[in-house]
Amino acid sequence: MAVGRSAASKVDWSKIGTSLGLKGQTAAALASFKKRNDDARRKVQLLSDSPQTVDFASYRSQLKNQSVIEEIEKHFQSFKPATYDVGRQIKAIEAFEAQAVKNAQETKGLVDKELEDLTKTLKNIEEARPFEDLTVDEVVAARPDINERTSQLVSKGRWGVPGYKEKFGDLSVL
Repeated sequence: MAVGRSAASKVDWSKIGTSLGLKGQTAAALASFKKRNDDARRKVQLLSDSPQTVDFASYRSQLKNQSVIEEIEKHFQSFKPATYDVGRQIKAIEAFEAQAVKNAQETKGLVDKELEDLTKTLKNIEEARPFEDLTVDEVVAARPDINERTSQLVSKGRWGVPGYKEKFGDLSVL
């Protein structure tokens, strides 16, 4: 039991949530579990610090009514602490653990998928040719709507791009 206590006391609750990236329901369930753990640990500490033996000889020397002391001592010696079936609590903990593992696996799957997408995007960016090296035909092949828009503007007799002068200035002076 002492090994379990020392291991439980070394758990760094703040690092669990951040290192695993827990969010939402999983983080709330972990916080609730931490609170229950702290409460139970506090109760165990209080009970272990309290005296567990009664010095009846001391009471006999101080009190005149010996029959009261004998009756209390008889009840004290015949007292059997109630035993509890902790199976239900263990099942609840196992269910919580199973749900936490399931949520962690779902989160891992989502993170892995996003990481794969980001890796593909990064590879695409790294392998892309610089904009200066692209030809007009390659740009039109990638975005056919540019060719359609340009044809539409030329057919209407507009040779300038709308908003170009406002954004980049008039270069006709050069």
